[in-house]
Formats: sequence, structure tokens, C-alpha cells
Amino acid sequence: MDDRIPVILDTDIGGDIDDTWALAMMLKCPELDVRLVVSDTGDTVYRSRIIARMLEVAGRTDVPVGVGIRQKSDGARERQAAWVADYDLARYPGTVHDDGVQALIDTIMRSNRPPKLVCIGPVPNVAAALRREPGIAQRAHFVGMHGAFTRHHRTNLCFGMAAGAIPEWNVKCDIPAAQAVFAAPWLSATITPADTCGMVVLDGDRYRRVRDCHEPLAAAVIENYRMWSPRNAQSDPETHSSVLFDTVAVYLAFSTAHLAMKRMGVSVDDRGYTVEDAAARPFDVALDWTDLDAYRDLLTERMTAAVVPGR
Repeated sequence: MDDRIPVILDTDIGGDIDDTWALAMMLKCPELDVRLVVSDTGDTVYRSRIIARMLEVAGRTDVPVGVGIRQKSDGARERQAAWVADYDLARYPGTVHDDGVQALIDTIMRSNRPPKLVCIGPVPNVAAALRREPGIAQRAHFVGMHGAFTRHHRTNLCFGMAAGAIPEWNVKCDIPAAQAVFAAPWLSATITPADTCGMVVLDGDRYRRVRDCHEPLAAAVIENYRMWSPRNAQSDPETHSSVLFDTVAVYLAFSTAHLAMKRMGVSVDDRGYTVEDAAARPFDVALDWTDLDAYRDLLTERMTAAVVPGR
């Protein structure tokens, strides 16, 4: 019997490089059964091409790709375009769903067990899916990289945290969508805000192990990181990663070890802040680390491991 946790990934891959790390990590987690990956926000065809090529490199073309709601392209954030310049989405050997929102709905509604819906970008796809089929919330668990409560990252290019809340990108990019998704009656809701995921950087021996790994998917991640980094003055793909926010959401799909969790009501205000709200639905929020080094070790091990075979 396959006891892996079914997961769906909704991602704005191709903007910040951490989504690329997160997709690779997800494909290397033996706890997870990846059922669908959907592109989110901006030019979703561009993002779907990255997803498809990553899955092809991983040998996981059994995983369907969903093209999310098409929005205006933001060329300044399409920093991995060269990696898929000659990649036609039509060549993907697996299934490509042109309507990624419907694919998300169908995958949830047809799942033999409630899947974890892991969202590592803004959530217009999920908000649209809830409007189209509200019943998905009562058949899935929500896991996200969203918000900032008491501290936040200074930048995604280097080390350091700052005190105070901010309207975090994945929320403020589409505030009405975040409000709808946070209020939905999911079976459970879990998030890593910037308070915790903003602290995750690999450097030293951990980073060297990933950088020098010959496993094809790890090599593709580093290739993309090198392509992404020239537009970021403080980024150095030879010595350390950027901040790997989204990997923590993938981790929360199967474990809360090494994290201090707090159960509290959470809502999104009209400025894009995530706030503790006793009247809102309860979330499990990762507010601090109990052992950040242990997580960094696990992340390094997963990134250098082989891809988990499909079902």
C-alpha cells in the first residue's frame, strides 16, 4: 500500500529562484506523492515550461502540468527564460492541462485521500478554484508560504532578519485572493511565514554539496540559480544560496519537526498584512525554529538525493 501523502503544488516558479529549489525538493521527498504541479501568477505559460522541463529532467513526466490563470507578463521577473528558450510545452511527454484551475479542482475531488495543496506563490488559481467549486476546501489541506508576523527577511539575496511585520509578497500580490483562500474551510491550514522561512540559506559545506552534486535535478537547480543570479548584486551561486523560503512549505506538507508551531486564527487585512485574528479560522503557523541547523541538514540531504520514482 502506498502511504505517501498526495500533494498538489501551486507555484510562481520562474520569478524568485526558491520555487525551483522547492519543486526539486518535493520530487525528492519519499513522504510525498506529487499528483499535479500548476503554474501561478504572471506569464503562466512561461512558468509551465520551467515546470515541464524540470519534471522531464527528473524523469517524472508522469506528473501532470497545469497552466494557471494567464496574467500580464512581468519580464523583469522572468529570470529563467533562457533555460526554456527552446523548450516547447507541446513536447512534454506527460499531460499538460491548459485549464490549470480545473485540473486542480479535478485532482482534489478525485483523490482517494485528501491531498495537501502546497501553495508557494500568490493564490489567484486557488481563489478561482474555490469560486468554481467551493467543495474543494473540505476535501484538501492547505499548506502555504505566506505572511510575516513578528520579523521578516531583509532581502532574498543575503543573510539577516528584521523585526516587524510586512505585507509579504505572496499575499500582497493578490490581496483579495489571499483573503478568500485564508477564509476557506480547509480540512487544515498550515503556513510558514517569513518569520521562519526567511532564515533558510545554505552556505559552507551544505551549499557546496548541492552545488557540486551530479544528480541531474540538483544540477538543473544550480544551472537555473546561476542564470538567475546576475541580476542580483549580492547573490553568489558559488558560495551560498539565496533565501529558500518555499522549501519550508514543502517540508510542512509532511513534518513540523524542528519548528515551533502556534495554532491561531489568521486573516489578511486590506493592506496585505497577515494578522492574528481570534475570529478567523485557525491556522497552524510556524513562528520559530527549534533546530534550524537540523532543517538545513535535511534540506541538503534531500537536494542531493535521487528523485523519488512515480507511482
